[in-house]
Amino acid sequence: MTATLVAEDLRRAYGDTVALDGVSLSVDAGEVLALVGPNGAGKTTLVRALTGTTDAEGTVELFDEDPREVDPERIGLLPQDFDPPERLTARELVDYFGGLYDEARDTDAVLADVGLVDDADTWYENLSGGQRRRTCVGTALVNDPDLLFLDEPTTGIDPAGRRALWSLLEGLADGGTTIVVTTHYMEEAHRLGDRVGLLFDGRLVAVDGPDALVREHGGDPRLVVETDADPADLDLALADGQHVESADGTLTVYGIDPQDIGRVVDALDGVGATYGSLTWTEPDLEDVYLELTGAADAAATPGSESLTAAVEGARR
Repeated sequence: MTATLVAEDLRRAYGDTVALDGVSLSVDAGEVLALVGPNGAGKTTLVRALTGTTDAEGTVELFDEDPREVDPERIGLLPQDFDPPERLTARELVDYFGGLYDEARDTDAVLADVGLVDDADTWYENLSGGQRRRTCVGTALVNDPDLLFLDEPTTGIDPAGRRALWSLLEGLADGGTTIVVTTHYMEEAHRLGDRVGLLFDGRLVAVDGPDALVREHGGDPRLVVETDADPADLDLALADGQHVESADGTLTVYGIDPQDIGRVVDALDGVGATYGSLTWTEPDLEDVYLELTGAADAAATPGSESLTAAVEGARR
């Protein structure tokens, strides 16, 4: 398959701060690459380097050309920080950006794609945060690009709107559009990404399909039980490959499948132990990220801390 985007050894520093530290990647035609990382990981700088809107050491080619030489009709870009004139309506903004191209999509069709038909004639300043972001996405789609860059496109969009936008992007990719999207939402990366790139401190620490990353680096499924029972009380309930750890009034059983939970409960009942909630979780991309960046010790019990907070905690 032909690569639409190829980058080699990208480096960028702002004074003593290293924003990109030797990033190399490629994206094939029609592929969606999701770049994941907390604030400060290098996502926005990488998008700017890939689109030629900031200088960086290394090389980038889009459609076998320097990014600055590519026909702008072929590229769509939504920056993370994008502040269009507030006294234009959503329709006027999409119209304006469409007018920058020789061939643009129908404005009403774009507004329908991003779910703004009913609010098309509302001033931008009167739109909600999610509606503003969807308007901005529309301005990046109006030229029907072959290669689309979206820097955290769903920030501020409600869950229903986020899923509608995911469906739109999936349809574009099915139609052959190559998409690079940055996000700090792991669910978004897993849903959209044919491959997921994990960024940390300006380095691309892993790139692969989301399921492959979880299988290789996510660890075992686990059962967390709120109890003061002794870990030894569960020894007879554990099968090969399973083990238990105790911390702060909880027992965590690793490598356990849902059908094995009953054995754990029976073992606790058998020794008369009291216990509260039981929470079974499978590993996900957040577990992968924390494992690969060395930030796993910063994570609290499953689901209790965001990726950004965990990584920032580890870096402090």
